[in-house]
Amino acid sequence: MTQILIPLKQHVGAPCRGVVKAGEDVKRGQLIAEPNGLGAKIHASFSGKVVDVSEENVVLTIDEEQDFSSYVPIPETESMEQAVEEAGVVGAGGAGFPTFLKLACEIPNGMFIANGAECEALLAHNVKQMSEQIDQLIRGVKYCMEMTKAPKGVIAVKGKHRQLVMRLIKATEAEKAISVYQLPDIYPAGDERMIIREVMEIVLEPGQIPTEVGAVVDNVETIKRIVEAIEDRKPFIDKDLTVSGRVKQKETVFVDVPIGTPVKTLINNVGGYVEPHGEIVIGGPMTGRSGEETTPITKTSGGVLVAMPFPQEKRKVGLLICECGGSAERMTEIVNNMGAEVVASERCKRMVEVNGRYRCALPGICPGQAKTVMSLKKQGAEVVMTGSCSD
Repeated sequence: MTQILIPLKQHVGAPCRGVVKAGEDVKRGQLIAEPNGLGAKIHASFSGKVVDVSEENVVLTIDEEQDFSSYVPIPETESMEQAVEEAGVVGAGGAGFPTFLKLACEIPNGMFIANGAECEALLAHNVKQMSEQIDQLIRGVKYCMEMTKAPKGVIAVKGKHRQLVMRLIKATEAEKAISVYQLPDIYPAGDERMIIREVMEIVLEPGQIPTEVGAVVDNVETIKRIVEAIEDRKPFIDKDLTVSGRVKQKETVFVDVPIGTPVKTLINNVGGYVEPHGEIVIGGPMTGRSGEETTPITKTSGGVLVAMPFPQEKRKVGLLICECGGSAERMTEIVNNMGAEVVASERCKRMVEVNGRYRCALPGICPGQAKTVMSLKKQGAEVVMTGSCSD
């Protein structure tokens, strides 16, 4: 029998509190954890027996036979917003903010934006979803417009996906309130503030939230899960993602992978590793984190990327830190894995402090960094590692 882990923190906020006990049989779709403050409900994605409930995970021994076409439906609700809450929907393309809270606003003069940018390299599941489920996407945009009282809806997608753009334009011809916006092919096109700047021509100040300018932005897979909650009473128990890198079958999109599935299962399903290989990255190449073969898929897992082995580097490294790419902790981890030493760090000059957190003033518009690089050099850096700066 196979054991799987279902993490109790798959969202912004504190870990959920388990509502099942060891020895209990659970069915796919059954509620197994509730929020402990800010968070979202978690449901079993496999049928099986609970082995353990800790502060971090619910451990299941799963049944040998699984019916992934069925699930325990969420309770009937009086509103669409309540259905989204009951289903445990969170942002599937970012940090996992609870979606029912994002939709709990009214923007009668504003705009709902479907974020289809998929801006990180190697990831392809959002584009596949939009290509194959256009009608579902449009229905989802309508639901979100209705919930937020938004009079306008926009589907934002990179213009380089020409065939998809044309199909979306044709599919929305009869939808007077919904349009398609073509984003530039730059990073981080999927940043919420950058999308608002492109689509609405409004520059959000660091720390300013979209609703302050009459906008709500949701990732297209999040919208898919919203539709499933409303139409099918399905909880958020499956995840779309891309597997790529040093694997035998490149850029493979997996649709509706049960949450908790170990990463190694997906790697095996694409033929295994191409040798030599290095670390496993969970997420995109810019903002992903290091994972293991046993790492479980969660509501926010966007990719499983197998990297090349780390090159060895003995020179002293300076870090140029920005908000849009790898964090200081992630870059330090990479430097250490290369066998090098971090001797200095500086923030990008676009970074400003807001409520104790450093934010980028203009995402996607990178400044020259000559002064910052010179400062790193003076502190002993022989080479510079940067998160995402294009200059």
